[in-house]
Amino acid sequence: MIITTLALVFLIFFSPVSYAIGIPAGEKAPDFNLTSLEGERLSLSKNDGKATALIYWRPDHKRSLLALKDAREVLRKLKGKDIRVITIVAESESLDLIKSALVDNKIDFPVVVDRGRKFYSDYGIRVYPTTVIVDKDGIITHSIPSHPLTFKNLFEGYIKKALGEIDESKLNDMLSPHNEKVDKTHLEATRLYNLAMKFTENGMTELAVNSVKKSIEVKPDMLKSRILLGFLYLELEDTDNALTTFNKALELDPHSNDAKTGLGGALIMKGDLDRAIKILNDAAVANPYAQMTYYELGKAYELKGEKDRSIEMYKKAIEKIVHKQILPSSISKCK
Repeated sequence: MIITTLALVFLIFFSPVSYAIGIPAGEKAPDFNLTSLEGERLSLSKNDGKATALIYWRPDHKRSLLALKDAREVLRKLKGKDIRVITIVAESESLDLIKSALVDNKIDFPVVVDRGRKFYSDYGIRVYPTTVIVDKDGIITHSIPSHPLTFKNLFEGYIKKALGEIDESKLNDMLSPHNEKVDKTHLEATRLYNLAMKFTENGMTELAVNSVKKSIEVKPDMLKSRILLGFLYLELEDTDNALTTFNKALELDPHSNDAKTGLGGALIMKGDLDRAIKILNDAAVANPYAQMTYYELGKAYELKGEKDRSIEMYKKAIEKIVHKQILPSSISKCK
């Protein structure tokens, strides 16, 4: 009995040959026509020649949120490829909880509601989360049950296979346990980033700049290093470099509220107050930790001579600090 249980656990969580759904790979994926949270009708058949990743998830489920975040990172890496992601939630899930999970985890994939659990039944969903990869012809190529440790690697490999970028041999090589290597560049970039944070906390700004620059050299797509460098440039009043750095951060993630906040701060230094206010207001809308954003807005309105609006923004910044007691950046001037 114990051996059987362990075998099942291994199959569910570690095997690249998944049994996540009741439809085998190579079969036509059932079409659907579901409404997103924004009221848009989405279907599988209207794929505009793109491959599709379908993720069935729950907002109160840790593995579901991990899968969504990993998928977001892979899609960011594969930016510009012919792939779309549609996520599905059951009708019984709380809309408030869904929206909160999306905001808190910075997920911007479309979410459709599975009314009457039809999608769940048609696909034979067996576990939360379930990820299904469908090629441009509507054929199921792979599925991933739950959120295994290798999820990110599986997701990227399956998408590349569905897009026709790699063949079965290269996919097997990519997913082979013997070929899975620790991303040494990520580890080194993270080490340098953490060192830069230590320097920042101790007021050693120049050393922090040098360390985080090295982090970016090692891994240019590390968003948090770009954002930290941008804020350090703001501390040094190096406006031009701050603008360049925050713009590069927004190229990596156009939805980053911290990058938008930093860009707004840099624009204030440049005297472009109207543009700064527009960007900062945009950053504040979906940001649950908008202390720094409201502070910068207060500064912008103050420089424009709009005293009442300035006071209002400063008050909002203070309220955020008091109620949340956490900041979007450890180097925030609201600290």
